[in-house]
Amino acid sequence: MRKAITILGSTGSIGTQALDVIRENRDRFRVVGLSCGQNIALLREQIREFSPEIVGVSEETDAKDLRLEFPKLEVVSGANGLNELAIRRTDMVLVAIVGTTSLMPTYLAIDAGYDIGLACKEVLVSAGDIIMAHATKKQVAMLPVDSEHAALKQCLSLVNGDISQVERVTITASGGPFREWATADLSNVTPELALKHPNWDMGGKITIDSSTMMNKGLEVIEAHYLFDLDFDDIDAVIHPQSIIHALAEFKDGNVVSHMGLPDMRYPIQYAMSYPEKYPSNWPRMRLTELGALTFEPVDFGKFRLFKVALDAGRAGGVAPAVMNAANEVAVGRFLRREIGYLDIIREVENALERFSDRNVSSIQDIVALDAEVKRSII
Repeated sequence: MRKAITILGSTGSIGTQALDVIRENRDRFRVVGLSCGQNIALLREQIREFSPEIVGVSEETDAKDLRLEFPKLEVVSGANGLNELAIRRTDMVLVAIVGTTSLMPTYLAIDAGYDIGLACKEVLVSAGDIIMAHATKKQVAMLPVDSEHAALKQCLSLVNGDISQVERVTITASGGPFREWATADLSNVTPELALKHPNWDMGGKITIDSSTMMNKGLEVIEAHYLFDLDFDDIDAVIHPQSIIHALAEFKDGNVVSHMGLPDMRYPIQYAMSYPEKYPSNWPRMRLTELGALTFEPVDFGKFRLFKVALDAGRAGGVAPAVMNAANEVAVGRFLRREIGYLDIIREVENALERFSDRNVSSIQDIVALDAEVKRSII
């Protein structure tokens, strides 16, 4: 029986690579649903190739056009349509939507009892306690679609995920395009420069987050929730070659690391096939071709947003959600050339000061807070 997959964000970097995995494993996977924002032309191609039961789009005008073109296809639109797509009967919902738009559909998919392939860090950063508690209650697997967390999950499988046997874990960061820049020169960064990641092929927002190392801060928070680890037991180091993705040090002093080429299809397939290991045709790593593997500490002066993210994670409460919302808007404004590169951190720090006293108790509260923070910056 083929595993049924719904992809929220099928035209983005993760979504298209997930469809690569399905394309190579048509006897193991089938597509139930797809969603996209603006790239309707690519969505049309995906509909023709993968024959989903339902698709979701942002705008109702696009939905009407698709209904005319594909009369047998169910097409939904807007936030309500995305929620409807998330609860359509499936085996796994792959959440590959950037930002907190993914919060409600992820929660609803968990409520429906579907395993989650999580490629969106913002879900756990903004609502980790609520999401993980709900997943535990519903006995839903939260499977990371991320090179570092997929690597860490495989390292921890050595002790069956028993963190009482773990001394410390380490996730790695490439350092992005500005690792060797002087801190004083960062004021000259343009969107074009920030989007030139040395190793990974990712979407715009996550690539900017990688350049500021906010992305690594989000990953530390995500690891805290995914694996129930204390923040003091999670390290991050810069590893420019992006070959070792995570390490786990156990109580007995032994250290296990996960290595792999910087290709997102590996963690995507790992999540989609879990707990099995399916064959793949992706490029293979050859140790003799790698060259030297090097590691450096994170420069907190240069990568200030990484420190801000760690502090927000430790503070808990609404701090991570506020930080995430502010960063999402600030990155968008930077990409549109409305603010400078260093203004991103100023916007995030200002938002944390203004909204630190808020309280939330539900997904709806977090969605409302997220919207309020974003309005204050726009």
